[in-house]
Amino acid sequence: MEGRGGGGEEIAFFDVETTVPGRGSGRGHSLLEFGAILVCPRRLVEVGSYSTLIRPTDLSAISAFSIRCNGITAETVASKPFFREVADEVFSILHGRAWAGHNIARFDCLRIREAFAEIGRAPPEPKGIIDTLPLLTQRFGRRAGDMKMASLASYFGLGQQKHRSLDDVRMNLEVLKYCATVLFLEASLPDVLSINSLNENTIARNQRDATAPCEGTTPMLNSPSNLFCKTIPDVNDRAGSIIPVPEKDCSDLISHIEQIRIDPLQQDAAVLGNSATKPPEMVCTTIPTSEGCSGFAGFQEPEEISTQYISAPIVPFSKWGHKILVLHRDCPLQLCCMGLRVQFGPTKKFMDHAGRPKLNIVVDAPENLSEVLGVCDRLAQISSQISGSRSEWRPLIMKNSYSNSSSIRLHIPVMANGDAAIYSTELYQKEPSRNMQKLVFSNYDDVKLDSLFVPGATLDAYFCVETYDYQLHAGIRLVAKRLVLHSK
Repeated sequence: MEGRGGGGEEIAFFDVETTVPGRGSGRGHSLLEFGAILVCPRRLVEVGSYSTLIRPTDLSAISAFSIRCNGITAETVASKPFFREVADEVFSILHGRAWAGHNIARFDCLRIREAFAEIGRAPPEPKGIIDTLPLLTQRFGRRAGDMKMASLASYFGLGQQKHRSLDDVRMNLEVLKYCATVLFLEASLPDVLSINSLNENTIARNQRDATAPCEGTTPMLNSPSNLFCKTIPDVNDRAGSIIPVPEKDCSDLISHIEQIRIDPLQQDAAVLGNSATKPPEMVCTTIPTSEGCSGFAGFQEPEEISTQYISAPIVPFSKWGHKILVLHRDCPLQLCCMGLRVQFGPTKKFMDHAGRPKLNIVVDAPENLSEVLGVCDRLAQISSQISGSRSEWRPLIMKNSYSNSSSIRLHIPVMANGDAAIYSTELYQKEPSRNMQKLVFSNYDDVKLDSLFVPGATLDAYFCVETYDYQLHAGIRLVAKRLVLHSK
């Protein structure tokens, strides 16, 4: 790859093709192809490229279904290098650069890390990640349907997706340019491209000549800039009602890309450089009882909530999107619940953009809390349906099959702190004397959290009720703002 060199300012757009493991096979994904282009972030032009087919350790992992997905057969890769033979090249392209691609956060990034782990090497670390699937879903709406690469390419008339790494990467870049252009035009010419303006022009023209056809009207109304414009029904109940807000200018997607500031609907997924260079530390600060969490402003206990005043209005997020709020008496719902018992400590099943486990703990949900959250869940789901979301709704409250109890998941977000990552949740430890110590982490340390949030531990939780709609999954997320662990 000409012009390459680890840690450059170029954006590394990349894509991998893999085997597709069958259900119950016990196999993971094996890399079959890696392709990348380096792109100048200021001009969005290609300055270098690289691609290679990769022979998996076990050729029999290439199933018929895998071949149907990308056309790569065992014969195609039988004489190609193993990953360990091209690992240096892949590392030099990716390490220290911003990564970009379609759905890379949940697939391609993980496959790269797995491939390096299999050969016993540390994986490359990104300077930042641009996942164009959540980014375009958020900024461009769902006017291209499911927002998959094939759907976006068809929408813009770019041909069929080939499901080969380098071809898909270049198509990804073209799709991004098209979307950015449309958003730029819509922001620059709102009156010309709005549905109301088009309708007014059509009516005026028809009034001038009732017998003359309005040439060009239909294509304009079906143009990409207007397919997503629709009226969300306003209903009289608590779910789906629309809160009018002043229109805001659309964010400039091109500027957004140049500055590498990506937040795909998940604020906890901040991407850092190599945060492993600083060892995790934790210190304790004793605070007086008078500053304890029982007075944490704005948080109400379940008994203080009147479910009849809970609502889930749809609020315009920008000219082309919306979000759902969960309110109590027209204020964002924030809850506190004392003496919750931990059922499961931080899970490591799901990863964020930087390859760190997303931190969630499962706690029991007493009846009064379950009642409040159950109302929130139902109303928000109704609003999601009214808004036209195609995402699958995930229930907030989990019913335990082995008992007649319920549980919920509390999310502990992680945020960037210079070159390190820290928890944005305030963590305290409450002594039997009722004095509390604030636990201050100078770096991300999920191992330490494992030792704190052990099953059976008791805690007081202060959390916000927020909705999400991300990659065809929607629901309510309980974001922990403050957690107080009771010392035994």
